[in-house]
Amino acid sequence: MTAEFEVLREASRPRPDLGRFRDLLRQGVNYGALEALAASHGVRPALLDCLGRISWETVPPVDKAALERFRQYHLARTLSLAGDLNRLAAAFSERSIRFVAFKGPTLSLALHGGLAGREYNDLDLIVPPEQVDAAEDVIVSMGYLSPQGDRAFRRAFLAPQRQYAFVRDEIGTAIDLHWAFSGRHVPFPLSPDDAWDDPVPLRVGDRTVPVLSASNLALLLAGHGTKESWAMLKWVSDFARLVDLHPDLDWASLHRRASDRRCGDAVLLACSVARELLEVPVPETLVPLIEGSDRVRQRTAAVAASLRDASHPLREINHFTDLLLCDRWIDRLTGTLKLTFTPTAGDHAALKLPPALWGAYYVTRPCRLALRAVLGRA
Repeated sequence: MTAEFEVLREASRPRPDLGRFRDLLRQGVNYGALEALAASHGVRPALLDCLGRISWETVPPVDKAALERFRQYHLARTLSLAGDLNRLAAAFSERSIRFVAFKGPTLSLALHGGLAGREYNDLDLIVPPEQVDAAEDVIVSMGYLSPQGDRAFRRAFLAPQRQYAFVRDEIGTAIDLHWAFSGRHVPFPLSPDDAWDDPVPLRVGDRTVPVLSASNLALLLAGHGTKESWAMLKWVSDFARLVDLHPDLDWASLHRRASDRRCGDAVLLACSVARELLEVPVPETLVPLIEGSDRVRQRTAAVAASLRDASHPLREINHFTDLLLCDRWIDRLTGTLKLTFTPTAGDHAALKLPPALWGAYYVTRPCRLALRAVLGRA
């Protein structure tokens, strides 16, 4: 483990030990490397907070200036995203579009104490499937455009992922519009229907926005981190903060809900990784389940080793990474087969067929994947 990662690990804990944080800095770190590593893990706000609380001791002026520039840029971006969220909420309300916001500014407010307490570049919203088109129209009316083609193209090649992306190039922000929390090829700890059961109001600027309850947020964060291989310290910190802020959550019930959806290991893995990396105690009721699962213990060790090794690039995230959500081998096999035979935008990019022939991609995709596998071994 590098000295820089150890500093970030301390800063990312729900309750950093500032004495230990100061001692780690005094032992010597490369501040350029520290800033770069913090950026790659999305934890610069946590680092800034701890450095400010120790009055920037030992930080060279040039490195302090670089971090302060990021702070100003990040604050402006987060205010812009919060403004867009408010406008979206007002427009959705006028058109009777149901939605729940998650991640982005709402997660930063709920777990990190302010709009700029966490790094993020987009808004994540979930709407009912039957209101996706109406929600798209609102998003486009605000100046966001889809980099994923027109509506017909998205339905043909992106609908299986059950989310679409929209961006505003001039400010580099994005909106991810969901109607489920994962692609149709894998289960997820949190059902889309659960999002509508007990949303809670959260004040964002001058407007109240519906967000996930603490219990549903716990399932979302566990599933999202697992889906993304826990490749960033930011995601571990999010989950650790939730555990710390909500000590009364019924973790046995949460694990049971996730298990009923065939991904209970995601909850165990989230708790285990938070303990291993950020020293957050595992909820007592889950300790025997974690200790009794070889899969969870092995995945925890693999995640920790990958994050601690500065020479190891962050894991590339792709659709097949989602299969880590599956408790059962049969679901992983089924998910692989679904991905193998479901056309994607990459298939269209590799072989551009007219819309009338898009159905042919169901045949060409397996052949293309097989050819890539053969050439990869050559």
